Amino acid sequence: MENELLYEMQNAFPMTERPFKAVAEKLNTTEEEVLSTVQKLKDEKIIRQTSAIFDTKRLGYKSSLVAFKVAEDQVEKAAEIINRHPGVSHNYLRNHDYNIWFTMAVAPDSQLGLEKTIEILKEQTGAEDAITLPTLKMFKISVKMDTTGKRAKKEKVKKTAHKEIELTPKHIAVIKELQKDIAVVSEPYKEATEKLGMDYNEFFEIANELKESGVMRRFATILNHRKAGFGANAMSVWAVPEEKGEEIGRQMAEFSAVSHCYLRPSYPNWPYNLFAMVHAKTQEECDTLIEEMAQETGLKEYGKLYSTVEFKKQRLVYFDEVFKEWEAAV
Repeated sequence: MENELLYEMQNAFPMTERPFKAVAEKLNTTEEEVLSTVQKLKDEKIIRQTSAIFDTKRLGYKSSLVAFKVAEDQVEKAAEIINRHPGVSHNYLRNHDYNIWFTMAVAPDSQLGLEKTIEILKEQTGAEDAITLPTLKMFKISVKMDTTGKRAKKEKVKKTAHKEIELTPKHIAVIKELQKDIAVVSEPYKEATEKLGMDYNEFFEIANELKESGVMRRFATILNHRKAGFGANAMSVWAVPEEKGEEIGRQMAEFSAVSHCYLRPSYPNWPYNLFAMVHAKTQEECDTLIEEMAQETGLKEYGKLYSTVEFKKQRLVYFDEVFKEWEAAV
């Protein structure tokens, strides 16, 4: 049951009064069995977190992928400095001259802004060079490890129409609770509703508004990839003619093993403008998938950047005072 449970919880975790009961009914088992299995998987660090996944941009945050070129003997120190910024959610050492890759976000009320913040980090780390790679077009963002082995190699990427929404203090209060890792108990949302002085109906109504507007991408479980058996992840990077960017981006996004697929800017020192994150159990599997992607698209100029060290991987904490504190300190 473990593999089916992990896949189900990655796909979408119910926002209902007793979500583990709803999952159990779907898997034809009991709530008690699901609760004990989830707790075991958390204890084993296979499940990293179960919470809402928000769209950083729709919340007013500015963000970008960033690559630094750092001298080998300065890497650890540089990673520590980068990790102190609360807007850095992912930070990896990758097998390239541009060796430190991190995602950076700044709050809507940032006094420094994104570019200045990156400049400060470049100075603090002593990086020799930096590339800023904001998203120009997103084709896919969906981290779902195929724990069942039954997933098709390719799948259509659904486009969802979103309603416009103006965030109120109530929305923000609910966001602050939904972004927390849920407790493995029968009613995991109860604490949040009591804290906010809401009943379940109001709480889930606001949560569903956030989902329908695209502010919340989904509520789901994120796995620790390596502990879940997916030991390799490659950031495949592709030099795509501008006029074919969207067509090939959509094509690559259909590969189930691709979790993220974006168009980004290219530079004289960085010719790659299409990024596709590929996950597999082994590096050999990753290589094979990337070769298939190359053959199918006809692209000749591409690279594979494997992560060799994970310096940081955690969710952004939105509407948190730590962003102001970091800026005040520098």
